[in-house]
Formats: sequence, C-alpha cells, structure tokens
Amino acid sequence: LWYVNSCIVFFLLDKVRSPRIKTHQVENNTVISVCVKYFIDYLSYMDNLWVVVCSGNLITFSVGTAITWASPELDKLEEINVISNQDQRSWVSSLFQLGGLFGPFVYGFMADKVGRKNTILAIGVPLLVGYLLMAFVRELASFYVSRFIIGLATGGMYAVLPNYVSEISEKASRGTFSCLLNVFQCSGMLFCYAVGPYTSVVVFNFILAIFPAACIILFYLLAIESPHYLIKTGQYDLAKSTIESIRGKGANVESELAMIEKAIEEEGRPSVKDICRSKGNKKAFLITVVLLCFQQLTGINAILTYAQTIFKDSGTSIPPEICSMIIGAVQLGASFLTPIFVDKLGRKMLLIISAIGMVLSELPLGLYSHFYAHQKEGSNLSYLPIVCLVVFILTYNVGFAQVPWTIMAEMFPTGIRSKAASLVTAACLLLGFFIVKYFEQMSNNIGLGVCFMIFSVCCAVSTIFVKFVVIETSKKSLEEIQTELNS
Repeated sequence: LWYVNSCIVFFLLDKVRSPRIKTHQVENNTVISVCVKYFIDYLSYMDNLWVVVCSGNLITFSVGTAITWASPELDKLEEINVISNQDQRSWVSSLFQLGGLFGPFVYGFMADKVGRKNTILAIGVPLLVGYLLMAFVRELASFYVSRFIIGLATGGMYAVLPNYVSEISEKASRGTFSCLLNVFQCSGMLFCYAVGPYTSVVVFNFILAIFPAACIILFYLLAIESPHYLIKTGQYDLAKSTIESIRGKGANVESELAMIEKAIEEEGRPSVKDICRSKGNKKAFLITVVLLCFQQLTGINAILTYAQTIFKDSGTSIPPEICSMIIGAVQLGASFLTPIFVDKLGRKMLLIISAIGMVLSELPLGLYSHFYAHQKEGSNLSYLPIVCLVVFILTYNVGFAQVPWTIMAEMFPTGIRSKAASLVTAACLLLGFFIVKYFEQMSNNIGLGVCFMIFSVCCAVSTIFVKFVVIETSKKSLEEIQTELNS
C-alpha cells in the first residue's frame, strides 16, 4: 500500500492527464483482491516513467533508513554490550559515510560497463546483506562491516540513481523526478525514527532488509535501461523502443535520439582528465563539489545521526524519541515541496531560501544551547530546540536536501557524468565522515551550541556562493546547460 500510495501521490503531483481508474465489480470482495485489481488497473493507465522512477527509489528508501539508523540503535547496542565506549559509537555511526566514499567509484565504473539498470540492482545487494548481518550477528566487527558496505551502496546510489533519472526524464519534468529521491529518502528516515525505538535490534534490522529485497525484484521487473547508455553502446533500436515506451504515442522520438547521439559524438572518448580540460567541465565540477560540501556543512548528517542525543543534551522537555519522530515527519512533509517548486521557482531560488532558513534556525539553537549549558537557566524556553530543528529540517528539505544532487546530474556531459558524479559524491561523503565521526567529540570539547553556530555561519556563506556562482538549470535541456557552462 505504501508503494501504491507513493505512485499515486507523485502521479497527481505532476498533473499527468490519464483516464480515471475504473470501478471494478469484485466477486470475492476481499481487501487483497480489491487492492490487486486497482493496482493493476492503475498501472495500465499511468505513465511508465513514474513506475520506473518510484521502483528505483525504493533503494533510496533503504538509504534513508541507513542515514538515521544510528539514532535509535546506538543506545540499544550499548544495552546488549555490543559497544562500550564513545569511540566505538562514533565508528559505528561514521563507517557508513566512510563506505560511501568508495561507493561512487565502484558503482560509477559499473554504470558505464554494465548499464545503469544492472548497477542499481547491484546497489541493493550490500543493503540487503548488511541489514541481515546486523540482524543476526551480535559482534561489533559485524556492525562495522555492515555499516561500511551499506555506506558503499549509499555512495553508489547517490552517484548513479540521479544520473539515471536525469537521463530517462524529459526536461520539463526532470526536476520533479529528480527530487523524488529526497521524498523516498525522507520516508525511510521517518520509518527508522518511528519503528527503531520500539523494536529489538534483530526485528528492526530484519524489517529493514525487506526494502532492498523488494527494490531488487520490482526494479528488475519494471525498469528500463537508460537511452543514453544504449546509444553509447551501439544499441540504437533498443534505445528507440525504450524512449517510445516511456514517452508514449505522439512523442518526437527521432528528435530526442538525434540530440542524444549528437551529445555523445561531441564527447568522444572521455576520461577523468576531461573534467579539467574544458571550461564548462571545470566550472561544473567546482559548482557541484562546493555545493555538496556546503550541504554537509549545514550539519544535517550530524543532526540526523545523533538526533536523540542532541535532544537529550539540549534540555528540551519533550522525550527525545518523540522529538526524533517529529523531525522525521516534518522532513517527509517538507520533501513534497521541492518537487512542486523546483521547476517553477528554479534551483537557485530554492537553495537561497533554504540557506537563509537554516541560518535563522541554527543560530538561535546554538545560542540557546550555549546559554543553557553554561547558565543552567532557560527552562522556560525548553520548547525552543524542537522548534528550531523543525524549522531547520523544513528549510533544509526545501532546497539543500535534493537540489544539489539534481544540479550534479544536470551539469556534466553524458560521457563523463558517471566519473564526475563519483568524484563529487566521494568528496561530499568524505566531509560527511569527518563531521559525523568527530561531532560528539567536538560537542563535548567546545559545546553543542558552538557547533550549531559554526553550522549557521557555513549556511550563510553558502547563500553568497549560490547567488554569484551557481547557474540556473531549470527548464533547460542538458545540451543547453553545457552551452551555458562553456560560454
């Protein structure tokens, strides 16, 4: 039902015109039979592209659970004597980001060799194995290994899936489809916050293993290969039939094929060195690396990873588990805003609004935490931490959560897109590793409030960068973006 609901919500969100779903007269009026009838009837009318994108984003749901997994699980691992000190806590949390550092290179290479579809299927395997390992093996080493390989898959997902979605989408809806990644990711985060505190380590991790397994099955059955990859490997007829299947009757298939062929021919035989050989590629690399580093410097991963600990230390009167669920729910709700406005307001406007909102939320949170920790007063403002973090999560998801990944998928030519995305994603996750690894240590040494004030300054600087350096890519074809970058 969650999968069906996701398809329906985004199908309506993009205002795709389709006939109404027919009403079935079901002889055996059971819940299962009714759901199956409506599901089959719905899929027969909706755009194939929506089915493909939602199926692929089930892997993003699993990644979302991995991002917030540590928040409800670290204390439980201490209770069952799997971890015993702060250093072990930090490694269990941060090995996820360290694994993500290598994921883009492994899966980025695979994307160019075996295709985007097969690579996304392969990404699901470490997620499945990692969660099963954490469910049934209670050794610290197994959690280290599991978090590392889950991070490996996460890095691959960030490098491959946005590019895949960008390549199969039309320019008018590319932003909307790309931003679905964040919606599914936030759904996974909320699921983790809501279920994790109330289930055992075994049950919780076994449940989480179901989602990558479902993704592997559904994506194998429903997904298509990227037309860009098919043309690049000489499979012209298959590329044509693929475009026809996702664009529908009446689409100008020949024109789209010609544009893709032209773009690939102009690229020649690319290598990593090509990133530095043209003005457009160097500018694209600078923009995407700095933008995704600013994403990490907002403090988002530290907040999501240590949410319950942060709420305990900040002195809020609301139970930390409830605060985490509120944050997850707000994040999911806010993630629906980006697909709606990303192509209407543009990428830059959303990023600027997002950065300003994060400054206005993290700065007062930092001042409050610093004042409360040293003066032992301020209990009359105990609601402030949850209010500030709700505003932070809301404004983060409006822009910086997904728009940088969307821009990354749009900036580079087809030939170097996977390689460039691998390098950019690795830089982002490397910075994320250091932030998550040392956040608790920094918080203990300089104070939680000072950490949040540093994050707010980074958000303020990012506003300037977006205003004067980042180019607008909304409603432009990938070829038009390349022309602007090279001008």
